[in-house]
Amino acid sequence: MQRTVLMADGQSFYASIEKAAHPEYRNKPVAVGDPARRSGIILAACPIAKSRGVTTAERVGEALAKCPDLVVIRPRMQTYISVSLLITEIFESITDQVEPFSIDEQFLDVTGSLALFGSAEEIARLIQTRVKLSTGVWSRVGIGPNKILAKMATDNFAKKKPAGIFKLSHDNIEKELWPLPVHQMFMVAGRMTSHFARMGLHTIGDIARLDLGEFKKRMRFRMGRQSDIQAEYYWQTANGIDPSPVVTGMRSQIKVINHGRALKWQTYRTIEDIEPLMIELIVEVCRRARRYGYMGRVVAVGAVETDGYRSSGFGRQKTLPRPTHLEHEIGPGIRSLFLEHWKGLPLTHLHITLTDLSKDDVYQLDLFEDRERLIRREKAVDALKERFGPTAIIRASSLLKTAQAFERAAQIGGHWA
Repeated sequence: MQRTVLMADGQSFYASIEKAAHPEYRNKPVAVGDPARRSGIILAACPIAKSRGVTTAERVGEALAKCPDLVVIRPRMQTYISVSLLITEIFESITDQVEPFSIDEQFLDVTGSLALFGSAEEIARLIQTRVKLSTGVWSRVGIGPNKILAKMATDNFAKKKPAGIFKLSHDNIEKELWPLPVHQMFMVAGRMTSHFARMGLHTIGDIARLDLGEFKKRMRFRMGRQSDIQAEYYWQTANGIDPSPVVTGMRSQIKVINHGRALKWQTYRTIEDIEPLMIELIVEVCRRARRYGYMGRVVAVGAVETDGYRSSGFGRQKTLPRPTHLEHEIGPGIRSLFLEHWKGLPLTHLHITLTDLSKDDVYQLDLFEDRERLIRREKAVDALKERFGPTAIIRASSLLKTAQAFERAAQIGGHWA
């Protein structure tokens, strides 16, 4: 039996939740961002705000210049997470095969639910009704025989239909999908669009109609010998081929553990300003590694610096003598990398990464240091933080002016809870 997969997407998710919580703003343009920071970005905008030119990711000040009566509401990330989990429960009342794709997008395999709830379109309307009544969020639903087509049906068609529902299948893919510009294909961004344009491939159909061998040949000429896997992926996507199932829980093994901050460049000018934050990032990366049960052998630091007019960045990595998730073993490598490549300009971004991961159930002992005792100590500190909060135990450097531990403890994902 051919599968029936839905992709449900919450329209203007954060803004819709805020409008449901504030009926007085029903007919007003609403955006989610920090109203106290005109340099901050818009995280979401309602349809009324979008019709007046407000866009996601633009500056709050720019949005207010376009739409002076825009209501900017401070984000409440814990509320959005709770609503997302509630929506998942609604979907699980229809099928047990629900795969969250993002906070506002979820895949549902409803193949086994058709006999109980009716056609895919009827299930989509049922979803829209239940989610709207429960949360105030309007859902757009794409329907397809696999996740790729359901996703592209949502992004390219359902979002533009008054009913918010569209079905994309192998019967109508040539008519509906293939004429679209190539940048509207799933997982194709600006850089890849430029590569395709130089190959003479301007629409999704241009890729789909090519013989796979010919497409691989063009990709190799443009991007090198290692591009065969990419070529096969894009060719299959253009042709609506996707054998991957809808799965619950973790989709893949963790390969990277990282943590970063966007910074006010006027504040982070010297190494004395930067180091307290760098230590906090290293601590958080190590804490996450221990939580997931991994050690890493390759550390990397990335930074963006500016003179107030132009920005430049760097990213460098270093291999450690052995895999670790201990701060005092990772910290010196990160600091030396940073000092070696930093030009001394104020920072606007700092990012720490741990890769080449391996499970932490086997690790190298040390003749001169009791690593087992150190690991037990750090895990005890982690347990205290999990129970009493991330600021239950902090380093003295987190009391300095440029540290962010206390501010971030009250936030989720960099936004206020």
